[in-house]
Amino acid sequence: MAKKDAQTITIDGRDYELAELSETARNQLVNLRVTDQEIQRLNQQLAIAQTARTAYANALKQELPEQKAH
Repeated sequence: MAKKDAQTITIDGRDYELAELSETARNQLVNLRVTDQEIQRLNQQLAIAQTARTAYANALKQELPEQKAH
């Protein structure tokens, strides 16, 4: 019978077996993962918004009248 590998997590360079963590600690780990996913989603949204802003700024520049040399 093959030995099942225990699931571990590394925090601050130290490995912990998930089965040995308290329920509260496991809940906090879930909260961290959800928060990390939300940060990643927001960073993607920010990248989309920044790209759109650049496109709008470039389109505006093309619509501005050319300045005459003095």
